[in-house]
Amino acid sequence: MLFHSSLRKELSRSFGASLIVLVTVVMTMTLIRTLGLASRGSFNPSDVFLVMGYTVLAYMPTLLTLGLFIAIISTLSRMYRDSEMVIWLSSGQGLLSVVRPLLRFAWPVFAVVAGLALLILPWTNLRIEELKNQYEKRSDLERVEPGQFQESADGSRVFFVEKEASGTQTGANVFIATTEKGKETVTSARNGRIENLPTGRFLMLSNGQRLERTIGSSDLKLSEFEQYGVQIGQETLVRLNYRPANTRTTGELLKNLTPGHWAELSWRLGLILTSFNFVIIGVTVSSVNPRVARSANLVFALFAFVLYYNLLSLGQNAIATGKFSFTQLLVGLHGSIFVLAMLVLIKRHHNWQGREMLALLHWRRGANPS
Repeated sequence: MLFHSSLRKELSRSFGASLIVLVTVVMTMTLIRTLGLASRGSFNPSDVFLVMGYTVLAYMPTLLTLGLFIAIISTLSRMYRDSEMVIWLSSGQGLLSVVRPLLRFAWPVFAVVAGLALLILPWTNLRIEELKNQYEKRSDLERVEPGQFQESADGSRVFFVEKEASGTQTGANVFIATTEKGKETVTSARNGRIENLPTGRFLMLSNGQRLERTIGSSDLKLSEFEQYGVQIGQETLVRLNYRPANTRTTGELLKNLTPGHWAELSWRLGLILTSFNFVIIGVTVSSVNPRVARSANLVFALFAFVLYYNLLSLGQNAIATGKFSFTQLLVGLHGSIFVLAMLVLIKRHHNWQGREMLALLHWRRGANPS
C-alpha cells in the first residue's frame, strides 16, 4: 500500500537522523565523564576511548528506543499537521490500522534491542569492570609518575619522583614514605633506578637518608646511605572474584535466581518491553490538534520517556531489596502501561468522547440488569 510504504520511508529518515544526533550527544557526554574518571585514577588514560566505546554500546538499547519513539512522534505529527492523517482516517481506516506498518518497521529495532540487552550489555559491563580492575591492580612501580605523589596498591607506601630521564628507568629526588609492621619509615635519595635482580625487582637509591620511627614511640633512627635497595613487589593481575550482576550473562542469571539477579533480569527484559510499549504510546500522543505547536508533542514524549525509565530503574531497585517480585513489576509496570495506552488508542480509534463513553456504559448496564 502506498500509504504504508511512504510512512516507512519517512520513518526511516527520521529514525536515522534522530539516532545520529542521540549517539553524538551521548558520545560527547560519555567522553567528558570518562576523562573525569581517568583524571581521578579510575581508568588508564590510554583506555579512555575504549571505555567510551563500551559505555556508548551499553547505552544503545536506550538510544534505539528513544530514536524510534522520536521518529514516530515527529512523523505522525507532521502527517497530522499536513492533513495526511485526516485523509487516511476519512477513507475508512482507523487509527489502529497505523499500528501495523509501525510494527513492521519497528520489529528489526526490537530484535537489535533484545540482542543488545540480553547478550551485548553484560559483555560491555564486564569489559569496563576488567579495565578498571586491571588499572587499580597495576604494580607500585607503574603507579609512579614524575612530579606526583602516588600511593601503592595496598596503601602502605607513598612515592614521589621529581623528574625522570626520558626513555630510562631512573629518576631524581626520590621520596618514599612507608607504614609497615608497626613502623613508619621515610626514605629520600638524590637518585633512583630500577633493577631486575634474581630475587625480584628493586628500586636502587643513591646518596640518601632513611628516617625510621616506631608507631607510638618518640624515638627516631636516622641513617645515611650511598646505596640502598627497596624491593617493589610485582602484583599479578587476577580475575574479578566478585562480579556485579550487570556483568553476568543472562544464562548465569537464570542459573542462580537471587533477588539481585531477578532485578538485573527485570532491567534487561524491561528494555525490550519499553521499546514495544513506546510504539503504542507514540501513536496515541501523536493524534493531536494540528493547531497545537509541534514541540508540545516532543516535550511530552521526552517527559514520558524519562518517567518510564525512572520507574523501570526504581522497579529494579525494589526487586533487589525484596519489595516487589519480578512478576509484579512486569504486570504492574509494563502491563498497566500497555493496557492504558491501548485503551487511549481504542478511544481515539473510535473517536469516542467522554459523554459517549458514559452513555455506552449506561446502555450496557441497562441491557444487562443482572
